[in-house]
Amino acid sequence: MTAAHPAAPRPSASSVSPAPPTTVRIDGLATDVLLPTGPGPHPAVLVRTPYDRRSHTAELAAWAAHGFAALAQDVRGRYGSRGDWRPYGDHESRDAATTLRWVRDQPWSDGRAVAAGASYAAYCALAAPGADAVLAAVPALGPAETAREPTGPERLHARAGWWTAHGRGRASTAAAPPDLRRLPVRALLDTPGWAALWDAPRRPPRTGDVPLLAVGGTRDPFAEDTVRLWRGWRGPARLLLGPWGHGLTADPAPEARPAHRVPLGRLYARWAHAALAGALHGHRAAVGLGDSDHWYALPDPAGAALYRFGDPAGLRLLHGAEFTADPEHPVRSDDLAVPARTPADRCLLAGPPLPRPLDLLGPAEVRLDATADTPSADWAVRLVALTPDGHARPLATGVVRRTRPGPFTVPLGHLARRLDAGTRLRVEVAGHHFPAHARNPHTGEDPVTATRLTASRRTVRPSGSHLRLPAVPRARLHRADPLQEIPT
Repeated sequence: MTAAHPAAPRPSASSVSPAPPTTVRIDGLATDVLLPTGPGPHPAVLVRTPYDRRSHTAELAAWAAHGFAALAQDVRGRYGSRGDWRPYGDHESRDAATTLRWVRDQPWSDGRAVAAGASYAAYCALAAPGADAVLAAVPALGPAETAREPTGPERLHARAGWWTAHGRGRASTAAAPPDLRRLPVRALLDTPGWAALWDAPRRPPRTGDVPLLAVGGTRDPFAEDTVRLWRGWRGPARLLLGPWGHGLTADPAPEARPAHRVPLGRLYARWAHAALAGALHGHRAAVGLGDSDHWYALPDPAGAALYRFGDPAGLRLLHGAEFTADPEHPVRSDDLAVPARTPADRCLLAGPPLPRPLDLLGPAEVRLDATADTPSADWAVRLVALTPDGHARPLATGVVRRTRPGPFTVPLGHLARRLDAGTRLRVEVAGHHFPAHARNPHTGEDPVTATRLTASRRTVRPSGSHLRLPAVPRARLHRADPLQEIPT
């Protein structure tokens, strides 16, 4: 996630109320309220945000045009709201409850309310007790969930950017993050919340009985959190996953096509009406397949294609069955080039050209039989598509931390891509993925507090390693129209 917050898509409507919102204070929290022009009472949509409620004025107008009383509120300590700003504090739930009680006491309220938001605002929506439905886009589920991968390694670049821009003070800033090579990581920023971030415990997965709409992008750092949220939700749940980054349709991936320009606002409004009417049941999903013109339902179970390491018909070993992972010269997350380096800094493998197009829809993983000569080691696996015209395009990345020997699995997340015939697969196995992730110092010390770095000698055994891809035959792919699949 970049330092900037994602733009919230607006529900589109043929007629949008021109009236400006009314600003009220609810327990010291600045709240903009915009009512529909028609007679009430109305259902409500509440957006609680640290990114300035005034940036949501057009969104409120569009919600109001769809018959909702629309509210945008600065969270405590931000912009127009009183108090101290404590990111991810327990007060978010209390403040949401207070606001929802106020909403339901108003003469224009019919008693029903949707909690909605993107990124941190999605965290606020999920924390809102008593909401009748939840719309969570690119959700930042909590401090620990945003700071570390479920497999252990620390997310560095995105977290430093967010905390630099939004982590302290009443308003956001455009300041650049610090030099991410500085050690220790815990001292990179002087914001109090930054040091506390790394001690935050992971919480049980969020779930609920009310309807949920989870929206994500396959290029969003929180894509797997979005899918897990949807899968684990007890109530009726819908998943919309497109070839987008953290800004959703405003941040399309290179593999996005015109068919992926979904009118999110109109979709949101239709889902909200259906959710509040009790018309939604079960779990459904619509996933945009990158480099195709279509949306599909997630197959269950997904198919699988196995590419064995060291097999010329699978993934031929180019070099680096033994390599050195040096945190002073880490493999970079922001560069797909593979430099000629001696000794090798990664294990590199590549497959033959695909004889026919390949559709990938579902979770991917690598099974590694590998060892390190240090007490702790991160294993970063990057999957890249080498297109027939010679371009390298990222497909997936997974990072795990290991402190003991033996074969292990590196999850690569959910793929949703169509690969053309002639595409070649490239797999890189490295010891770092910097600056997206903090460098493992290889000393056994916590990477957040370590100040000393040492190199690690790695060995990958091709005979015990393979890549598993969610290859789905065209006959098993079922088309899904998001505007029909999500609100029904």
